Amino acid sequence: MAIEKVGVAGCGLMGSGIAQVCAQSGFPTVVREVNEALVEKGLKSIEKNLDRLVEKGSLSASDRAATRSRLKGTTKIEDLAGADIVVEAIVEQLAAKREFWSVLEPLCPKQVIFASNTSSLSITEMAVGTSRPQNFVGLHFFNPVPVMKLVEVVRTIATDNAVYDQAHSFALRLGKTPVRTTDRTGFIVNRLLVPYLLDAVRALEEGVASIEDIDNSMKLGCGHPMGPLTLLDFVGNDTTYHIANIMFEEFKEKRFAPPPLLKRMVLAGWNGRKSGRGFYDYTDPKNPRPVKLV
Repeated sequence: MAIEKVGVAGCGLMGSGIAQVCAQSGFPTVVREVNEALVEKGLKSIEKNLDRLVEKGSLSASDRAATRSRLKGTTKIEDLAGADIVVEAIVEQLAAKREFWSVLEPLCPKQVIFASNTSSLSITEMAVGTSRPQNFVGLHFFNPVPVMKLVEVVRTIATDNAVYDQAHSFALRLGKTPVRTTDRTGFIVNRLLVPYLLDAVRALEEGVASIEDIDNSMKLGCGHPMGPLTLLDFVGNDTTYHIANIMFEEFKEKRFAPPPLLKRMVLAGWNGRKSGRGFYDYTDPKNPRPVKLV
């Protein structure tokens, strides 16, 4: 079955980005949220992104209009039933995801592919809650979705080979670079990235160097676009803390265990850019200043 129509569950930061990319790539796309206010917020975010692309000259006004015409917002889960693939990007909680799939599944034809955008939860645990684990994959996009080229295409031991190939081809049709991986917590990127970020926090905790010197060392010594502590603030310290806990629960390896400093920062609400304070103080967003933490 060819994928011609797309459903996206969730119109937050990730869901709206996925919906935008699908619509820009020519797919009629339905994006669903739980209430009208969230639908409107997500669609306005997409419209701002499209307007920005037009201003930059990387998207024509006619293409912007065509993209917007392919997008439909809804609060009705039934409206996702006509899609050939449904990409779920709701809250990163297994119980909520499993409940979503259990409600959607009876509404969809058997051939519809189900995909989760989870960055850390088990695809298998979602899939086995349905009667079509063979049609279940992970499609892990990266933030910001319209800019980041990578998509991790995740298979479980139950995923049908043809479905896996279809999901891989779908990512290519979105203009992304798909990489194939298996359903192991963290997949490829977070399995390698999270221990690196946690080690940077441990280095700060243990007095190896200051926030600025740790960040500058990795930028100038390894050519990274931003240092690990800046990256933690960008991603969200709470987000990394949550992912690290899931990975530690899976593997029971110290390298995945969140350091005490990170835990205390999350408890204090110092989650990075989005909260105005993390490893840096963002009172002046254009000139963040390191915070005295140890």
